[in-house]
Order: sequence, then structure tokens, then C-alpha cells
Amino acid sequence: MNAPSGHRKPAGLASVEHLYDFDDIIDTRSPAEFALDHVPGAINCPALDDAQRAEIGTLYKQVSPFVARRRGAALVAINIGRHLLERFQDKGPDWRPLIYCWRGGKRSGAFVTVFRQIGWDAHQLEGGYKAYRREALARLATLPARLDFRVLSGPTGSAKSRVLEALAASGEQVLDLEALAAHKGSVLGRQPGLEQPPQKLFESRLLHALERLDPQRPVYAEAESRRIGLITVPEPLIERLRAAACIRIDASPEARTEFLLRDYDYMTRDADGLIERLERLIELRGRETVGAWCALAREGRWPALVSALLAQHYDPLYRRSQNGNYQGHRDAPTVTADTLDDAGIARLAQRIAALERTT
Repeated sequence: MNAPSGHRKPAGLASVEHLYDFDDIIDTRSPAEFALDHVPGAINCPALDDAQRAEIGTLYKQVSPFVARRRGAALVAINIGRHLLERFQDKGPDWRPLIYCWRGGKRSGAFVTVFRQIGWDAHQLEGGYKAYRREALARLATLPARLDFRVLSGPTGSAKSRVLEALAASGEQVLDLEALAAHKGSVLGRQPGLEQPPQKLFESRLLHALERLDPQRPVYAEAESRRIGLITVPEPLIERLRAAACIRIDASPEARTEFLLRDYDYMTRDADGLIERLERLIELRGRETVGAWCALAREGRWPALVSALLAQHYDPLYRRSQNGNYQGHRDAPTVTADTLDDAGIARLAQRIAALERTT
């Protein structure tokens, strides 16, 4: 979103194309609006907080627009003053912020007016967040097709996400969808202490990640389903991944079991929570099978439980999903791993990167 706009904008007004040409991006919407989605890198300086916004909306509907505007103007003025004192007292005369609200209206306009009076070259985002969102969706529809993906496939427990991390650490380009979605991608994939972002915020973070990738270099990603927890991967990206070249990781069930026991160690500390999640699979795997898994969890027989889950649930799902959805999976080059400890994962990443240099 940084290509030339092709025409000049009035002073104090900037288009989405120039989103990242400024020193800071300020989102003046309420905290609740900001939490649902925002321009990556923006800071939230509400013109009205959530309670104040609700109050003004009520006044507008139940009393009169004039009374609502009069009260709203007073609150906005107070809030702008507070933000100036608390957040911007260190800004010098050359500071250039970009400011937006929902539609590029009164909230961001009030900030721009005050900031320009101070002497800052403040600009208002033309069309506000809605213009940004339209452009984000348009970019998400076209950008994946320009990137050259290499998709890591392999059954659950093959350490694909950790291999991506190792590839990134060695300087390779990586798109880690599970990290962006804050979820490991299965019924047991919710991570402690992490909440998944709202769908729109995930898409903003995804676009920001995609825009930083070089189309002239390969991008490594993991073979994913359309859904990662509660998040849906945009259709243009999932279709591009499914048509991309694959690299298959082959590790023994024993190595995968040992890896999963380390990577999901937090689950062994909450057997009741794990059992609750396992019971969601009764419809798919049957009460008897799931009951046996739950018994292993209650008894703390973790290696036996992981082995059973791989053999009876995850591996059958993997075979159906990869063979049916990823065109390059069947003929993909295979990289084997004897162990999936830190050293083994580092070796896998080196071998995968080496494949690119030999093709």
C-alpha cells in the first residue's frame, strides 16, 4: 500500500496508497472498534472511549443530533488534550502523523485540525478505516498469486511450524499462518494464554506479512486447512498454497510422539481441559474410541495417548486432506528426520533450504 497515488491530494488529506509514508498512524476510533481490526502499526488514541461513544449515540437518537454533537465535541476536545499531554509531548516540529477514524470524518478531522494548528504536518486518511479495509481485501485477493510458495507437508507432529521458525532464523522467507492466527490448527490447537484475533484483524496482519515478502524469492509455508481454529484463511491464499510445490517431511511415529509431548506439554498439566476437548471428537470418532483416549489422559499415560491420537485420528485425517487438497503432495521431495529435537529441526531446515539451491 505504498505505490504512488497518481494525483495530488488536498493539504492534510492522504489516500490509502500513502499509508506508510508517515511517522505514526493514529486510530481515533474507540477501543472496541480498534480491537476488531486496525491498520498494522497504528496506535489507538480514541476521540471517544467505548462508554462515551455509546452515550453520544444514545443522545443522537433519543434527544437530538445537536445535543449529541455539542456533548461529543466537548468530550473529543478533552480527549485530544489528554492524548497531547500523555502521548505526544516529545514530538518535534517535523513529526508527520496520519490520522484516521471510521470513514474519515469528524473524529479524525478534529485531531488533524488541532495538530495542524500546533504546526505538525498531520494528514487525515481519506475514507478512513473503511477505505483501508476495501484496499486490504482487494490486495488479499491478488497478492498471493504473485508469490512463489513452497509448502511443507507432513503428518501431525512433524514439527512443521518449528521448521518454519528455523528457516526464518536462517534468513529464508516464511509465512507462518498458525503464528498469525495464534492457534496450532487442530481441535487441540488452542494455546494457553493466547486468544485468537478477530477475523478482520487476522486478515490485516496477514496482508502486512504478505506485503513484506519478495516475489523473486521462495516463501515457505505450512500445508493448512481452510480454518485455523476460529480463523478462515482467505480463499485466494489457500488456493495458491494448494497449487504450490510441496516438500514432505517424513519422521517416525516415535519421533513425532516425542516432539508432541514437548510441544504440547501444557496439556499434560490440565487433564480435565484436555478431556473436554477430546470429547468434541465423539461424533467423528465414536464414544468408545474417545472414551479410551480420555481414560489414558486421566491415568496420565501421555505417550500412549499421543500415539493413539496419531494412529486413530490425525494420521487418517492427514492422508485424506493432503492427497485430496495439495496438488504437489504426492510427488513432493521427501526430507527425513530421525529426531525432532532442536538439532534435528535445524537439520531439517538446512536440508529443505538446500533443495531450493539444487533445483
